[in-house]
Amino acid sequence: MSRAALAEGGGGEPGALVPSLSSERQEERIAARRLRIAARLEAKRREALGEDPDANKAEAEELSRSHKQIEESRQRLAKLLHDGTQLVTNIQVAADARETHRRAEEDELKRQRLEKLENESKTNQDKFEEITSKWGSAREKTIPQDLWEVLNQQQQQCALLIEEKNKLISELQQELKSKDDQYVKDLKKQADDISLLLDRMEEQIKNLMKTYRRELTQIEKAFELERRELLSSNKKKWEQAMQAHNAQELENLVTRMKKVEEYEKQLDQLRVQDSEEYTAIKIQLETDVQILEQQLQQMKAIYQLNQEKLEYNFQVLKKRDEENTIIKSQQKRKLNRLHDVLNNLRLKLAKQIKQFQEDNQTLTADYKRIVEQYKDLQRTMRHFAVIDAQKFLEIWLMNEQEAKGLMWKALDADRVIHTQQLGLPWVEPDDWFLDNVGPVVYRKTMKSASKLAQEVMALTESGRPEQEEEGRKEAAEAGEEAKPPRHVSAKTVKLILELLCDESGFLIESKMLGLLQPLERQERSLMKLDAIFAALGIDNEEDVYALVDFFLTFKAQQLASGQSEEGAAEEGAEGLAGAALKGEGGPTAQPEEGQAQRSSAPSPSSVLFHPDDVLKALTAFVRDVQRPREKRPQAKKVLEERDNSKDSEYWEALAHVIPEPKLQVWEALEAALEKYHSVLSQRAKLLAEVGGLRHQNAELHMLLHQYLTSKVNEQLLIPPTHVMDLTPR
Repeated sequence: MSRAALAEGGGGEPGALVPSLSSERQEERIAARRLRIAARLEAKRREALGEDPDANKAEAEELSRSHKQIEESRQRLAKLLHDGTQLVTNIQVAADARETHRRAEEDELKRQRLEKLENESKTNQDKFEEITSKWGSAREKTIPQDLWEVLNQQQQQCALLIEEKNKLISELQQELKSKDDQYVKDLKKQADDISLLLDRMEEQIKNLMKTYRRELTQIEKAFELERRELLSSNKKKWEQAMQAHNAQELENLVTRMKKVEEYEKQLDQLRVQDSEEYTAIKIQLETDVQILEQQLQQMKAIYQLNQEKLEYNFQVLKKRDEENTIIKSQQKRKLNRLHDVLNNLRLKLAKQIKQFQEDNQTLTADYKRIVEQYKDLQRTMRHFAVIDAQKFLEIWLMNEQEAKGLMWKALDADRVIHTQQLGLPWVEPDDWFLDNVGPVVYRKTMKSASKLAQEVMALTESGRPEQEEEGRKEAAEAGEEAKPPRHVSAKTVKLILELLCDESGFLIESKMLGLLQPLERQERSLMKLDAIFAALGIDNEEDVYALVDFFLTFKAQQLASGQSEEGAAEEGAEGLAGAALKGEGGPTAQPEEGQAQRSSAPSPSSVLFHPDDVLKALTAFVRDVQRPREKRPQAKKVLEERDNSKDSEYWEALAHVIPEPKLQVWEALEAALEKYHSVLSQRAKLLAEVGGLRHQNAELHMLLHQYLTSKVNEQLLIPPTHVMDLTPR
């Protein structure tokens, strides 16, 4: 057998390295046949090349040493595993045998017990009949002594009968007690068997691990020996080849060198294959050891859990037995009581049915009366809703007037502070809430019909992607919400508008048609559409989409009822297809047309109009949809719930009309003005003190002048004028 064939059969598990034809597994037999065929082909190839088949056979025999060692190890491990399994399962077999024996004994005891009970029943029945038969003769006795003797005899026989019954009962109770003891012993025996099973399992796992390691060592040694033999044999062959190479002619040098290189490659390949096989087997064995250890831990955990479950279930069963006994007695009493309750309830049910029929009639009358009251209440609620809305408006206006008065005072104060105190220019704020009067109302903006027509004409042009992007940016800057795409495409809207523009010239004045001739085609179409919309009473985009939907529905009805002829439909389709190709540049319309043909139901873009049908559709639209405004019924004024989500923001804006930076300026100015006021107050006090001092000084000057000009001074030897220096300094 070749080394390559052995390498092919050596992967996987150790037992599958050398497949056998006598194996029980089909896969191993197939692999063995394949290896045998490969060996035959290799032998034929070597014979064709001139190599020695006996040497190859010897080499194959030598190479198979490691595989033989692996096979022997596999067999020993399988035998050890089988013996360990039998050793572990012997406990279960013994337990099953004991259980079978116990059941057989139990059946035998049960049979004996039944026979005993039957015999006892027959004997007691005979005795009871004998006692019963003597009562007739006792009634015939007239002498009290004889009657007393007969009664004593009957009493003794009854006592004997009762004693035998009690004896039988005691025997059965003793047997039941012995069964309980036997059950406890069985539980203990089961626990001992489980512990013995665990011990044997642990011992078996230890033996398996020890044997696996020993066999792995033997396999490694066999591989090493085989590797050394292969190296020595290949080295000898290489030396012989070198000697033959030196003896041969120079012209064979290149060929023999190639053979040497080929031999070296084969040696490297064999080394790599052997190392890979060795690593794979080692990893597999280590993995098996880890799996066995995990299974051991799992079995221990399962055993512990089962033991706890058994103990818990035993306690639960005891409690349940006691509870069931109590519940049975309770249920019997409850059953009797419920029978009485059922009879009472049946009587009550008949009374309740009669009463419910009377109540149903009464409640029906009450329901009609309450419905009328509810309608009156709705009318009253609508009336009060109108009144509440009016009161809300009045209170809003009153509070708004008061708040705006305070706001304008604050703004006036801010203006004075900026212009007079700070000397800065003051700009009056221009916020949205300053000009608002009444409750805040938010209305949804809607495009006009002219604007929608302009966008449709611009967006569907093949060379106008920039205008489309600008239109989207303008819509985003204006705050318009993105609407979901309608079921009508922009192309369909454009085609219908162009058809309407071409076929509805009678709605436009002749002077206007003359003025529109010099304009471009798109501008001329927009001007015509404006005039047509004005004539039809179309104001916004909803009216335009309603017109398009009506045209599509009208055409679909005509196609369904078969009123329009096939030739006219084809002609209209060609006309519109040509218009679409001219307006959109031809190839750009093909994808949409392909999509329309692929759809199963007729899409809006696939419904094509014949020009002669436009007038009919317009007539039906004006008649059915666009009724004259004076004939339209007056819509009821429905009080819708007002959106008050922006009310708090509105009042908050009124309350904070002066921004925070200005308030900080006010606070700084207030602090500076308070300091300035304190300085001015201090100066006022000082000025009052200076005025008082001046008044005192004037009075003192007056007294001094009187004193100096008094005539008494002339009589003095030294008048004051000579002492005092009156010259001003």
